[in-house]
Amino acid sequence: VYFGEHGVFRGKQGDFVIDMTTSSPSLAKRIYTQAKKQGIEALDAPVSGGDIGARQGTLAIMAGGEEAAFEAMKPIFSAMGHTLTYLGPAGSGQYAKMSNQIAIASNMMGVCEAMAYAKKSGLDPEKVIATLSAGAAGSWSLANLAPRMLQGDTKPGFYIKHFLKDMRIAIESAEEMGLDLPGLRLAKKLYDQLADQGMENCGTQALFQWYDHQ
Repeated sequence: VYFGEHGVFRGKQGDFVIDMTTSSPSLAKRIYTQAKKQGIEALDAPVSGGDIGARQGTLAIMAGGEEAAFEAMKPIFSAMGHTLTYLGPAGSGQYAKMSNQIAIASNMMGVCEAMAYAKKSGLDPEKVIATLSAGAAGSWSLANLAPRMLQGDTKPGFYIKHFLKDMRIAIESAEEMGLDLPGLRLAKKLYDQLADQGMENCGTQALFQWYDHQ
């Protein structure tokens, strides 16, 4: 889309391109470098907030590139999100998004394990969600996805297949830094098992089924 014969970079000097997908930081840097050669401003600006944030316009948007370009595009970002953060040079938005996905990966396991444990022990899981959400264990995944887990709702707000792609990018990026992330690797292993069972088009909360069917 960017580099082809009829790609985006055939635009005029002074144009802006904003990549809001989640992809590798190295690709974001490549896009930025080529854009600058052609007088185009490029921002990598992945988002977090899921389907709910997208519908309500409350996404968290994390941007990399030149700060002046970020400031110029703020009106566009403001139409989609409430938390708009400039992180640094090209690739910084993607590094931040990888940090987000790493946190979600281990947190999702924790939420699933907490719900499986509460259910197995005979507690009312809905009461457990309300109680935990008010304390140190509270998280977006607990408040928004745990109720879906308990209802057996696997409809995707964010697809497992896309989460697997993100985790692969994060693992590869971490390895380039010489960083070992065992929690992330375990989460990917569990999601790989769900994908192998034909659940790649389910939402990430479907991980609960791995625990609930033991």
